[in-house]
Amino acid sequence: MVIVTLQREKCIGCNYCAELDPEHFRMSKKDGKSNLLHSIDKKGFHTVRLPHDFVFEQVEIAANACPVRIIKVSKI
Repeated sequence: MVIVTLQREKCIGCNYCAELDPEHFRMSKKDGKSNLLHSIDKKGFHTVRLPHDFVFEQVEIAANACPVRIIKVSKI
């Protein structure tokens, strides 16, 4: 299982995550910030649990490209 967390309020709207991993990230047309698809918001931290380990590398590439380092990825 892979857990992905996005601190959305700190997003600067660079679009790297959505370009590198469009299956899990979309840019909001409303405010220009990233949305982590199918996530749950708890106090500004948007989290999703992905059941398949094969997505880890894909999401990690997007997380590493984030210039403000607001995407965290872990494998459990």
